Formats: sequence, C-alpha cells, structure tokens
Amino acid sequence: MKGRVIALDELKGRRVAVLIEDGVVEDLLIDGPDDSFAPGAILRGICDRPLKGQGGMMLRLPDGQTGYLRGAKGLKPGQALLVQVTSRGEPGKAVPVSDRVLFKSRFAIVTPGAPGLNISRAIRDDEERVRLHEIAVDLMGEAAEGLILRSAAKGASDEEVAGDIAGMLELSRAVREDAEGREPELLVDGPDAHLLAWRDWPRPDHLDEGGFAAHDIEITRWLAPRVGLPGGAYAYIEPTRALVAVDVNTGSDTSPAAGLKANIALARVLPRELRCRGLGGQIVVDFAPMPKKERRQLEQILRASFRTDGIETSLVGWTTLGNFELQRKRERLPLGDTLSGSLP
Repeated sequence: MKGRVIALDELKGRRVAVLIEDGVVEDLLIDGPDDSFAPGAILRGICDRPLKGQGGMMLRLPDGQTGYLRGAKGLKPGQALLVQVTSRGEPGKAVPVSDRVLFKSRFAIVTPGAPGLNISRAIRDDEERVRLHEIAVDLMGEAAEGLILRSAAKGASDEEVAGDIAGMLELSRAVREDAEGREPELLVDGPDAHLLAWRDWPRPDHLDEGGFAAHDIEITRWLAPRVGLPGGAYAYIEPTRALVAVDVNTGSDTSPAAGLKANIALARVLPRELRCRGLGGQIVVDFAPMPKKERRQLEQILRASFRTDGIETSLVGWTTLGNFELQRKRERLPLGDTLSGSLP
C-alpha cells in the first residue's frame, strides 16, 4: 500500500503500533512489561540517599522500585520530589528519572520549570507561526508554565491546537498540586504504544485499527540477527550485554566496489533496524572491507540516515581497528526482552 499507514494491534495483551511507509515498516512500538514504568511516567519520588562523588540521588519510587536522579543538588533524604521516567530501567538497575518534568501531547509540550513560549523551528511559514502564537497567548495568559508548540501543530485547526494546550495545562497544574506527600506515588502513567503512535508519528494517510493481518507484518522478524541487503549483501545485528555488534558482509559479490555498496546499504537501513529492534547504548559496526578514502562518503550517508531518526544518536567515529562506533540513547527495551514470555 502506498502512502503512510499506522496499523494498531495487540500481542498477548500488549498494545503494538507499526508505522508503514510505502509498504516498508519504518517503526515499531510495543508496550513493555507491566512491572516497569514506561518512559514519560510522572511520579512522586522520595529522596533516599545521595551518591557522594557522583552528584546523584537515589529515590524511593512506587511498588518498591528505586530511581536514580543525576545532578541532584540541594536535595535531602526524605524530601518529596516530582520526577519523570526518562527511559526503561535495566534489570537490576535503578530507573532513570529527571526532575525536569514535561507534559507532552501531539501539538504542545507544557514545561513547568522553563517559562516562555517557543514554536518549533520546523514551522517556517510566518503566517502560521503568528496564528499559533496567538492561540497560545490567548490560553497561556500570565501562566508561570512554559509552552512549546511542536511541528505537528502546523496545519492543525485552531480547536485542535487549543484543546491540546488546554489539556496539558490542566494536567500540569493538577499533578503539581499533588506533588507533595510522604509516600511514593504514580501520578501519570507513561504513554502506551497506541498513544505514542498518535502523539509522535506523522499523521497517516490511513489508520488501520484492525490489526496486522492485511499488511503481512511478522514482528518476530526483528528478533532474527540477519538483515538482508540489496545485491546479495547482508548484515548481522546482535545485542550483547555490553554493546550492540553489527557485522556487514558482501555476500557473493566480489567486485572491487562490493564493500562500499554493502556498507552504504547498511547505513541507509541501520536507524530503522535499531528502532524496530529497540536497541541502544554503544553500537559497534564492523563494516565490510573498503578503501579508507571512501570513509568520508559513508559517514555522510550515515549522518543523513540518522538525521531524521527520532532517537538521539551520536556518531562517535572510527576506532584504531577500523570499526565505527555510535552511541544511542536507550529509549526502548530490546524487542527480545519486551517479547519475553509474550509469544505463544
């Protein structure tokens, strides 16, 4: 099917959303385990103990879980604190949280700790920026909160944008009024896969709430390490406890340009493969052999590929052994961990 399609389904009670562009799966979201807080969840945490020398604070969270807050200055044990989960906690480790709480919807983000009104730079039309500014000012007034209007607000109706702003302002104020307390408490659940798809993915040409059957989607495809590439080349993407290893092979092509062709093909699909597999952290790519003079061209293609990726990724560069390193924010659990115990 041509165009952009969002397909929604459930797998063993967990919501799943798939973004399809011109028949190719570009992203995959699936709810995590029920016993962990989803990124975006807002909690009342209780300061437990400072980590001397690290500038952090351990917090008591609901359900007996532990949180870790970086840069915790001036906080004392026993103090209640409003925090937001920034990423999934790894097994046996504290849940990463931030005290910079954001109330985020499709068109608007309310920022209680950062006053001011900002409109996404991606919206360049002056008339559109003026329209959105007027909507925001009418609703915000002298509010102490800050507001960011996201790029998705472009072209949305006045009623849609105003409704989003009003809803996030109301939620922000209600949560902050409930911030004080003596016990940890979950105040706002993190978004599930269907809500994230509505909030963060582009508006689709077609929304299919009837499941994946019509689109020939097999989620377990992203559990297999082997990735086929054009021209018979292939790669292996294998997560380990310390890092994600990527190995590129030319296959049966033995021509002088085979290495560069295989490497370019991998560079173009790598962001998509990492997104759908839920992989982050340190990533080491063992590219197929090619002349050093071709590295600059490959780096340019890598940068272009990751430029439109929604997850923060740093291209660190080449190692002395000729591998390429990336550092990617851990926003999702690995798909294998997410599906553990969920498949028939």
